[in-house]
Amino acid sequence: MSGIYLLMTITKRCVGRRLLSCYEKTGIPASFCMLAQGTATSETLDFLGLEVTEKLVTLTVASSDTWVQAKREMEENLQIDVPGTGIAFIMPMSSVGGKKVLQFLTDGQQVEKIEESHMKDTKYELIVVIANHGHSEEVMDAARKEGAGGGTVIHAKGTGLERAEKFLGVSIADEKELILIVAKTEMKNAIMKSVMTYAGLESRARSVVFSIPVTDTAGLRLQEVQ
Repeated sequence: MSGIYLLMTITKRCVGRRLLSCYEKTGIPASFCMLAQGTATSETLDFLGLEVTEKLVTLTVASSDTWVQAKREMEENLQIDVPGTGIAFIMPMSSVGGKKVLQFLTDGQQVEKIEESHMKDTKYELIVVIANHGHSEEVMDAARKEGAGGGTVIHAKGTGLERAEKFLGVSIADEKELILIVAKTEMKNAIMKSVMTYAGLESRARSVVFSIPVTDTAGLRLQEVQ
């Protein structure tokens, strides 16, 4: 058995299909993809002989054992370890909103039961909510019921979601919204529970929610004094 992590990759958009193929080969079931733009200066690009390219950002869930296999697959088939190709990294997850969601995100992977945060002394956590497109306000309304501040919404597209009915009992649309909320650790459980209650799988939002420990923050002074 192994721990569970959020796996994030940033690559050229043109290698997206090959990246998803690497995921499939290593047993990673579902992923969420977003388009982005690199920020290298034109002088740097000219020096390296590169052109401005769109980036593909993917988020998925992997066990530590699966990560070792996926890393090897990306190095062999994407040459992701070659400078300029991309980057992949993992972050420990501290909680997942419900057993069904955990089964859906880790289908086929051997993972340990998630207890509370891997990093017990963290003051904040990043709550990640993946909802159907057009329902971010419902998610934020639910989060604010338990004291959450603002959130950031990112448009994403899901892959491998046809398995959702097996685990969640519902079909999930490909078009997704990724809502990021930073909250105090002691508020996290209540916020996640509220999202699951008011914007969860039984609602039209069909939200999936999990959290990641945050080791430090800047810009949250107002929350500190409340």
